[in-house]
Amino acid sequence: MNAQTVDDLFERDRRSDDPALVDATGKEFDYHWLVTTTYKSGNFLRHTGVRRGVTVGVVGEGPLAVLAFCGTALLEGTTRFGPPTDLTDGGEFRTLVAPVDDLAEYDLPDGAQRVGYGDKPDAPDVHHYDAGLWSENPSFPPTSIDPGTDLVTDGEVTVTHERALEVAGEVAEAYGIDDGCRVAVDAPLADPRTVIAGVLAPLLVGGTVVLPGGAAELERVDVGVGTDVGDDRLALETVPLE
Repeated sequence: MNAQTVDDLFERDRRSDDPALVDATGKEFDYHWLVTTTYKSGNFLRHTGVRRGVTVGVVGEGPLAVLAFCGTALLEGTTRFGPPTDLTDGGEFRTLVAPVDDLAEYDLPDGAQRVGYGDKPDAPDVHHYDAGLWSENPSFPPTSIDPGTDLVTDGEVTVTHERALEVAGEVAEAYGIDDGCRVAVDAPLADPRTVIAGVLAPLLVGGTVVLPGGAAELERVDVGVGTDVGDDRLALETVPLE
């Protein structure tokens, strides 16, 4: 697939019953679910002020964390997985998405929003991600994202949509990742190279992202990112960001 921005991965015609994600329990989520729920995620996160030029912190490595990243990308925001707990100096920081029980650990800048998933939050100023995804519109307005828009950061290195997908395509070609391949993620999503090789590369070609812990529930994994699982081991140091 020829894609320059991440929204290209969520075109309506990509909806199918092929597996897109596998969670830690071995449960599969298909491309129809991923595309439609990414639209819902973008629509929901827009209400918290996510837009171009702001950063969204995402805590966790399960399907909802991936959806937060995908929804943020549709809105032209930048995702930082595994952000530090003190975010008060991040003037561009807008929204934190985390398990409800973890939200209190984080200090945010004035005006930043908290979005919790899992149990329903007790605090009235915390948005409930699960409920928002369930109730949101399952369509998304047409986008026109500049390929040079920042996509993902670790606080030091920031990667644009265009560069992330360029590298994802190189990784897929080098490791033979194609339609139906299962790519196991066993490295922190806080590293942009994990996001590129473990999430974007398989989604680019119609493969399956096996999220942390999910590989133990599967009989077959084709490529492991930062792990010895599978026929091939994809070491993060082989993923170029520059």
